[in-house]
Amino acid sequence: MDTHSRPHDFQLILESARRIAADICAPHAADVDARARFPQESVEAFRRHGLLSAAVPASHGGPGCTMRQLGQLCAIIAGACGSSGMVLAMHYSQLACLVRHGIGAPFFDTYLRELVQQQYLLASITSEVGTFGDTRSSLCAVERDGQRFTLNKEATTGSYCAHADAILVTCRRDADAPASDQVLVLVTPGDYSLTQTTTWDTLGMRGTCSPGFRLESSASDVQILPGSFADSASQSMVPYSHILWSALWTGIATDALSKAAGCVRAAARKNPGEVPATARPLATAMQALQSMRHNWQAVADEFDAIEARGARSELLKMGWALKMNHLKVACSEQAPQLVHQALQIIGLPAFKNDSPLALGRHYRDALSAALMIANERIRGKSAALLMVLKDE
Repeated sequence: MDTHSRPHDFQLILESARRIAADICAPHAADVDARARFPQESVEAFRRHGLLSAAVPASHGGPGCTMRQLGQLCAIIAGACGSSGMVLAMHYSQLACLVRHGIGAPFFDTYLRELVQQQYLLASITSEVGTFGDTRSSLCAVERDGQRFTLNKEATTGSYCAHADAILVTCRRDADAPASDQVLVLVTPGDYSLTQTTTWDTLGMRGTCSPGFRLESSASDVQILPGSFADSASQSMVPYSHILWSALWTGIATDALSKAAGCVRAAARKNPGEVPATARPLATAMQALQSMRHNWQAVADEFDAIEARGARSELLKMGWALKMNHLKVACSEQAPQLVHQALQIIGLPAFKNDSPLALGRHYRDALSAALMIANERIRGKSAALLMVLKDE
């Protein structure tokens, strides 16, 4: 589809996402999962319908979707294929960093307009061998030579990097900087090479294809995102990741419970006038699903309200950090519980992999949620914050 004909009305974008989910993502989801392969068909559909530029503002040719709207898109896609939803959510979290911290810098202004036209997929490398999962610490560093830099990194995981059009990489600002003084660097085709160092044969989210990589890169220093990664993370990467992940986990749980509801209704039709025994646990699960959905939507709305009043500094406060932590932990733990409840309601047909009611993929995808930035690590940070937080 030509970029100029892509719909910028959100309802049209939403309808496109629903069609992609039903016609593209769902039919290929089982094969993506079984073969642990990248959901290429989904990403090509995102490109055709302009979903990859949904977060780009109108000033740069995009529709400028809000956090709430992006969450809706991720939830719809994830309900059909968890891996496709995760790729889209992670792309948006990287794109948000460029939009919110790069606009005003000539290179990034041009790149964002080009992304709208070409529908580039952005990946990330924030992990590193030797930092033990701490994304706010780096060993590798930008090494400058005039107006160019060299950056080499050993990553424990690289989110779908082999399938992306560009990668955002965290590193120290320079060789003398402490581990916490980080920047984000955008490397594009021709700037870098990747050597895969580990495999990706996982329990769930198998289509995200995120093994370890050795990155070797060299590019112009204009591709270093202005400002610090600390600000980019607090104001953009963390809120976009945690809110959109929560939305997509809700999408997975919604699809599982939709299958369960269909089974309960089918049982009710067989015995008119009687309420099936499975109706009560379904009602309990639906109540929890409603709370989960309202949780991420309320936080997304709060984020959008902060943006609307130009109060981005509020995102740097401890109270907001705690809110992000609580949202991520709550939704990541709720999702597999709800899929489990759906499995109990449906019974054996949900347990069988060759059944149209199979929930194995949903269950395994949802189990990854608590490991994506380990919940115990997040709880530890929340505990420390609560020791010093005053009412804000």
